[in-house]
Amino acid sequence: MAEIKASFFIECEELLEALQDGLQSMYDGEGDAETVNVVFRAVHSIKGGAGAFGLDGLVGFAHRFETALDDLRSGKLDTDPHLLKLFFTCNDVLGDLVRECRDEVPHDSAKLDPVLAELDTLIGGVQSEDQTAETVDFEVTPLSLDLSLDGQDDETVSDPIWKIRFQPGPMLYANGNEPLFLFRALRDIGDLSVTCDHNDLPPLAELDCEHAHIGWTLTLETTEGRAAIAEAFDFVEGLCTLDIKQKETGSSNLEALVPLPPLGGDAEWPADNGAPDLPRNDQVNSAPTIEQGNFPEVAETPAARLEAAPPAERKTGAGAAAPRATVRVDLDRIDRLVNLVGEIVINQAMLSQSVQAAGIPPNSPVSTGLEEFQQLTRDIQESVMMIRAQPVKSLFQRMSRIVREASAAIGKDVRLRTDGENTEVDKTVIERLADPLTHMIRNAVDHGLEANDVRERMGKAREGSVFLTAVHRSGRVVIEVADDGAGIDRDKVFRKAVEKDLIPADSQLSDGEIDNLLFLPGFSTADEVSNLSGRGVGMDVVRSAIQSLGGRISIQSEPGHGTTFSISLPLTLAVLDGMVVNVAGETLVVPLNSIFETLAVTQEDLRAFGPSTHVVNIRDSFVPLIDLGAELGYRAPLDDYTGGVVLLIGQEDGLAAAVVVDAIEDQRQVVIKGLQESYGRVPGIAAATILGDGQIALILDPIDLITQASGRTRPKAPRHQISNHENLNSSGAEE
Repeated sequence: MAEIKASFFIECEELLEALQDGLQSMYDGEGDAETVNVVFRAVHSIKGGAGAFGLDGLVGFAHRFETALDDLRSGKLDTDPHLLKLFFTCNDVLGDLVRECRDEVPHDSAKLDPVLAELDTLIGGVQSEDQTAETVDFEVTPLSLDLSLDGQDDETVSDPIWKIRFQPGPMLYANGNEPLFLFRALRDIGDLSVTCDHNDLPPLAELDCEHAHIGWTLTLETTEGRAAIAEAFDFVEGLCTLDIKQKETGSSNLEALVPLPPLGGDAEWPADNGAPDLPRNDQVNSAPTIEQGNFPEVAETPAARLEAAPPAERKTGAGAAAPRATVRVDLDRIDRLVNLVGEIVINQAMLSQSVQAAGIPPNSPVSTGLEEFQQLTRDIQESVMMIRAQPVKSLFQRMSRIVREASAAIGKDVRLRTDGENTEVDKTVIERLADPLTHMIRNAVDHGLEANDVRERMGKAREGSVFLTAVHRSGRVVIEVADDGAGIDRDKVFRKAVEKDLIPADSQLSDGEIDNLLFLPGFSTADEVSNLSGRGVGMDVVRSAIQSLGGRISIQSEPGHGTTFSISLPLTLAVLDGMVVNVAGETLVVPLNSIFETLAVTQEDLRAFGPSTHVVNIRDSFVPLIDLGAELGYRAPLDDYTGGVVLLIGQEDGLAAAVVVDAIEDQRQVVIKGLQESYGRVPGIAAATILGDGQIALILDPIDLITQASGRTRPKAPRHQISNHENLNSSGAEE
């Protein structure tokens, strides 16, 4: 039962995702009647599953939410912004209730009660307004007219008695369902009596534990209709034989009147009472199998054939695509599989190095087989990584709630616009990205967007927009958080940094350097502390979290037009393609996606810059020269870099450097082994890996290396600095 309950909560997450998508489509003006039906079915399914497990609090709220959605379906409510905002709030509360039930924590009545009050007001007001119309509809129902002819009084009509035959199938128990919960649901809507039918129960020696031998006959006296009774059995639809009939109360043809053909028309039942009880349209799967010979006139119509067809048959018609089968697997199992694939990659590299050391010719059968094994290993690794990859859609949906809550807290009208929700990234990256994105979204709503009246005076739309996008670029995933607000007030940022003693008052900073002040610990431009900001904790946490994922963050802002924060992250935290280099006898790995090109430095390319640094001229563009061996403490800076091997590394926003290495050894795929748990964060080092010969090699973090580098590329300051790149001593000899 615990496993089935856990499966229910997983299904709830999927239903909540569908609910969020449907509400968002309605909010964007793209919803139709089917969208409303999808939203309604999501809430209805959550309520049905919660009822099976006795989660009364969740059932109660879902029922009221469902009632409001049903009024929307029937046209009693109009789709307006206020109603959709209430539905979004109900969606948030429903998600909270699901998680509270899953974690077995008490419900927060402070959040629940105001929303319930709004729902009750909405539902109650609509019901009172339409009460007259509903009475008229009831009076012209054929069932009411027929009862009046039979002499039934009003009391009998309003309180009918239903006879229910319920026979579980074998799979009902295999899926963990409990009939007792179903009976309790019926008891809540009327006076119920239950009789057990054990005629099919064999002797104990012949008992088949996997067969459902016991059935029940239930008598229910209720004012509710057939739909409400059948709703109690929604969760076991297709897993049982169910027969619902209204019990005779003096009329000989009452039962024949209740199970009317669902399609209407001229079809009539035979005169005798042996006609089968035809279920309503949405109960086809849970009803017993009906033979066409019993009602030929109805069964011959195409619509009836489609309605009576089993689910698998319906999906194959009219070009309907069958849903893709999925399997839910524990994440720990996937992690173990990823680790095993990583070990295969390491062993494959060891085998390749052993074959090379043995001097086996490249065209030999051994080398050919090894190449095929290498390609197969890469294909397996990519397939396993695809299993761990998930769309960022779930993360983006969580940000929708952050925008709603933040905008409501400060009284701004804000809409979140998303793009690239199906962009896939490693699940671990998604989980660890939630907190940084939350800080950035709140920052955009609080600081980035102007107040409603200010936007109107500036000629902008009263409703501000926050854009959240994701895209694959250069072997990485780039996530951007942008707004159409006022942009960064760089003068204010500079003054605040000086007031907080974060920078000297006489500092000369570029626009980019001023923007980066936002990432300093303790920095905040808020004039007063609020629920969203003002304490100086936020953007520095964002940068630290992004860096811990092997990513980087940059800012672009245009005054009056908004600000964009760009986060660049690796697709996975398990493997990467790298270039193996040698520096001062040490083996290092540089991520391949950060290398623009490799080149050899000539004397004409080098330029002296200051007393102890160099820059390199690459196609009339100067980039700093970094001596990797000196920066990592392996050796002192070289006396001469002419002819040295240089890797031009950097990122798309223009940050680049020329890194000097002694030699390039190989290009290969390596398995990432984290160092943070054992050694903490090491500047310039992202992780480590195990090479084919069993040697441990450090994996560089190129961007961190560039930002943290001292740039020292000379062993000592020269006594003279002469043009034409010559450093001469007093005697004219080259130093």
